[in-house]
Parts: sequence; C-alpha cells; structure tokens
Amino acid sequence: MHGAPRSVSLAIHIPLVLACTLLLFPAAAMTQENQPRASTDNSIPSGLVVVIRNKPDQALDLRSLSNPAISGVAFQIHWSDIEPVQGKPDWSKLDQLFNGAESSKRWVQLLVFPGFFSPGWALEGAETEPFPIQYGPGRGTVMKLPMPWDTVYLSRWFAFLKQVSDRYGKSPAFRVVAADGPTSVSAEMTLPDTPEEVDTWLKVSYTPRKYIEAWQKVLQVYRADFPNQYISLIVGPGLNINDQGKVDPRERARTRKEVIDQAIGLLGRRFVLQNSDLHAGPNQHPVTEFVMSYSGRVITGLEMRCAAALGTCSAALGAEGDPPLALQKSIAKGMEPNSEGKHIDYLEIYEGDVLADAMQSVLRDGASLFK
Repeated sequence: MHGAPRSVSLAIHIPLVLACTLLLFPAAAMTQENQPRASTDNSIPSGLVVVIRNKPDQALDLRSLSNPAISGVAFQIHWSDIEPVQGKPDWSKLDQLFNGAESSKRWVQLLVFPGFFSPGWALEGAETEPFPIQYGPGRGTVMKLPMPWDTVYLSRWFAFLKQVSDRYGKSPAFRVVAADGPTSVSAEMTLPDTPEEVDTWLKVSYTPRKYIEAWQKVLQVYRADFPNQYISLIVGPGLNINDQGKVDPRERARTRKEVIDQAIGLLGRRFVLQNSDLHAGPNQHPVTEFVMSYSGRVITGLEMRCAAALGTCSAALGAEGDPPLALQKSIAKGMEPNSEGKHIDYLEIYEGDVLADAMQSVLRDGASLFK
C-alpha cells in the first residue's frame, strides 16, 4: 500500500502542527485586541481636523467641512445643551453634524462635555462641590462640579451615552468619541488644582485610587457602547494628592500613566491619546511632548491651544501679530517626529483659522504632511 502523495501529506500535517501550536501557545499565536500599537487600517483618524464649538443660540455652521485640506471635524457640545430635560434629548445639532459629515465624506470626533456642563437634573442627589471654571468660555465662573467617582452622576451620564450610541453608533462618519465623565471643563482629564482647590479635594476625600477606578468604569462603558469607534483620552495634569491624602508632586505623572495603561489594556488598537495644548510659543507644556512620544505605538492627536486668527492668540502660537506664521509654526511643532521617527496621526485646528482666507496656504501645506 503506497503512502499518500507528499502534497497531501503536507496538507494534513501542517494544519495539525498549527493546531497544536495554538493549544500550546494561544497568547503568542493570536493577535490580541489590547496590543499597544497603532493600527495600519485606513479608517484610523488622520489628517487636519476642524474644531467646532457648539453655540446654543446659533445655527450650526458646517462650511469648514468643504475645505479640501480638512479630513475631519471635532465637535464640542455641552451635555446640558443636548438633554436639558431628562429623557428628552434634542438631537438637532448632532443630526446636522452627522448628516453634514457623511455627505462631505469627513470623519467625526464627538466631544460631549459633562462635569461643569451637566444638566441640573443629572446632579440632583449627586455629590458636588463649587469650583470656578479653570479655562475657556466662562472662566472664573463658580459652578457645581460633580465628584469624579459619584455613582449617581456617572450612572446618569452612562444612560445618556447609551442613547448617543443607539442613535449615531453606526454612522460611517463617526470615527472617534472622546471619553469623559470624571472631568470638569472639557473632555480633558483635568480637575481644578490651585492650592486652595487642592485643599477642597482633600476635604472631600479625593484619592488617586478613587479617580483611577472612576476612569476604569468610564472606559469600560465606552468600550461596550461604542464598538465601532476609536476612543480618545485627552490627557492633562492630574492632582498632586496621593492615596494617603498627602500632597505629593510625583502623583500627577503616576496617576496619568496608570489611567493610560488601563485604557490601552481595555481598548487596544481602538485607543487614541490626545493633548489639547499645542503651540509653538513660550511655556511649552511637557504633556504635549509626552503624547508625541507615544506616536507609532498608539494613535495620537493634538489640538491647538487656541485660534491664531484671534488677536490675543498669535503670540501664544509663536508669532505675535502674524497669525498665518503662528499657525504654520505650531503645525510644524506638532508634526515633529519623536525619537522613533513617528509623528502624530491627526491635528485639530479651530474653526476660525480654517475659515480665514489668509490661512488657506498654511492649511494646504499642513495637510500635505499627512500624505
């Protein structure tokens, strides 16, 4: 009796070997979702992105989506502007956004801000403390801030996120959603942190462990509710308070790293790391360089500190009195390669600069850096 031909024998033998290998070494043989490296998928968020802030008393202006240098739109809106009455959300602005993005073939990063900008009903029965808004519109205004770990507040926030997912989760334009909840004035993982405010945090028994655990719950919810999206974590400095309730300057970096590490573990290739303070002017913040150092390992993005077209901003962006040069220098700063020769995946520019005629050549040059 003759043996099977060599080709048939190999066809039987090779699958058996592979099957045994999978049984013996499952972790090595399978690609794991939480592998911390950037995807090569063409659907990853990339290119120049226009930042549009919702203006509650004005119609949504989507002219910037027709700019050929722009690949995506980062839309910022307060939770209270969508759901002022519990269970009766007004989706009109988001419907316009997604319809406009789909028709113009632009991708969307959605940033809904809770924290200071949660609707009043969402804070009823929740633990809150009064703090002044640290930056941006309304800076200095004292408002109620829900404690990052408060379960009443977070459960209501999670219920809202489920509604967002159900309505827009399958939109082909919806590429990134910003994770927030244990936040204050924006989607950045920042909290009020003047010396007086740190005293308040100590009085309400803040610990980094409670803060980190709150972020873990939030990231788990985003992972489940937005399976088709990348999920961005917008980093900033944490609080210098350790688990013993003492002021500790080392705690900012440790807390930030632990939240990032758990996000990578939970989200894998869907994780996006972002910082929103890019500028080429003085007083460079180390967090910008920190995010850039992750390029090539995870998806990374930066947002400009402000709009160069604003008279007070060109100096901050690196060229006082010359907005186009200020924007150009800041784009160049953001696109610098890190030690591994990798640069960020996307760069966000405010709407005023995208619409300004004087900025168009700068935008075209900036967009070409991603090709």
